[in-house]
Amino acid sequence: MSEQQRKLKTWQGWALFGGAMLIVFCLGLLAASLMERRAEVASIFNNRRFPMKDSIVSLNDSFAADFPREYETWKMTADTTFESEFNGSQRKDVLAQRPNMVILWAGYTFSWEYNTPRGHSHAIEDMREILRTGAPMTPGDKGEKQPGTCWTCKGPDVPRLMSEMGVANFYKAPWSSLGSQVMNTVGCSDCHDPVTMNLRVSRPALKEAWARTHNGEDVNTRPHQEMRSLVCAQCHEEYYFQKGTNYLAFPMDEGNTVEDIERYYDKIKFTDYTHALSRAPMLKAQHPGYTLFMHGTHGMRGLSCADCHMPYKAEGGVKFSDHQITSPLAHIERTCQVCHRESADKLRGYVYERQRKVNEIRDRVEAELAKAHIEAKFAWDKGATDNEMKETLQDLRSGQWRWDYAVASHGASFHATDEVMRILASALDFAHKARFSISKVLAKHGFTGEVPMPDISTKAKAQKYIGLDMAKMNADKHKFLTTVVPKWIQEAKAKGRIH
Repeated sequence: MSEQQRKLKTWQGWALFGGAMLIVFCLGLLAASLMERRAEVASIFNNRRFPMKDSIVSLNDSFAADFPREYETWKMTADTTFESEFNGSQRKDVLAQRPNMVILWAGYTFSWEYNTPRGHSHAIEDMREILRTGAPMTPGDKGEKQPGTCWTCKGPDVPRLMSEMGVANFYKAPWSSLGSQVMNTVGCSDCHDPVTMNLRVSRPALKEAWARTHNGEDVNTRPHQEMRSLVCAQCHEEYYFQKGTNYLAFPMDEGNTVEDIERYYDKIKFTDYTHALSRAPMLKAQHPGYTLFMHGTHGMRGLSCADCHMPYKAEGGVKFSDHQITSPLAHIERTCQVCHRESADKLRGYVYERQRKVNEIRDRVEAELAKAHIEAKFAWDKGATDNEMKETLQDLRSGQWRWDYAVASHGASFHATDEVMRILASALDFAHKARFSISKVLAKHGFTGEVPMPDISTKAKAQKYIGLDMAKMNADKHKFLTTVVPKWIQEAKAKGRIH
């Protein structure tokens, strides 16, 4: 080996050594940073000024002193300024945007009013104000439209009430009888055990369904990353009220696809309502966000709801989850760009492109289903028999169930684009089958022309067509909001249920 080669080899050796030392130094800094953060986080938990001994804490501000970062970001769920191409944080009148949906839900309270959801801060306010909860002046009177079950996911007062009343009695109670009790909106102890601050499912329905379908396993024993979705799933999932008791249950027993859930409902002979025009036995999907998310790209790869809707923030050397639960598009630099290296504009455009494609099919499905319901009514008016309409009614039930399941979770057009498009394609097929079978029934009764369609181009026209007296309903609601609700709030303040 020449002298030059020896010098080169020596230089390479020192370079490798220096590089290795640099890597070790950087790893040491990283480890030190992580240990520092862990120590600070541990210090926060171990030195709480106000440690809690009760696993049920209704007042959200009880957590503010020990967890100021989380609490302050949680309060920001009141912010409704974010807007995207599709929805956002504002309350928008979906029926005004899509009058066909009035026809689809004829005979059910969703035809009265249906809005896009706002942040968790507004959950109780929106529940009181929506027409679907009626205008009861006293518990159980003719204005009472919903059971106590409807409060289930509206805040940490609910576990307290379930503990005090018993779960079954809570569900059986008239909705308005609990109005002065449910005051604190969705917050800390809905998802955290106040004693340990561990994530936990606090609502019975998911715990009961999980145990039934996972050999008796306690859902709260799942790994932390999984719990970052399951605490959302306890409310953002398809559910139904058992007939007679209004007991809230999750229909997971046959599987977790739209077809599996339909098979479960068919097996127990469950129907949410009978359609006012077509007389079809209908199912109303709720908001199957969790299940559809798990069928999508991100869910299948192990991401949690919190990864995108509660991205991490760093403040004062502490890494914590942002509790302003909102659209990932509001904070792309902390959500999408954690994994994807494209620009914010490109990523936003990618989301919108998927949503537009889904909505294109959705529009067609809603139009076809609305026509099918109207045509079915026309067939009944022409003298159609139950036996003649049997196939049509089943197709309407199956088609609308799929449409409703695909759109009710709001974010599914991105969460699971391929699955949602598959479901909507199936819904469109059922709608076409229903309309074809109606045409055959009408032909038997001597009608072969085109069924006349009413003018349902606006929400008001569609609601008038199905026989709703919206002026009276709105007047009754106003009276309820200005006379009953203030009394609820006054009573809650007097008894220390709110500050």
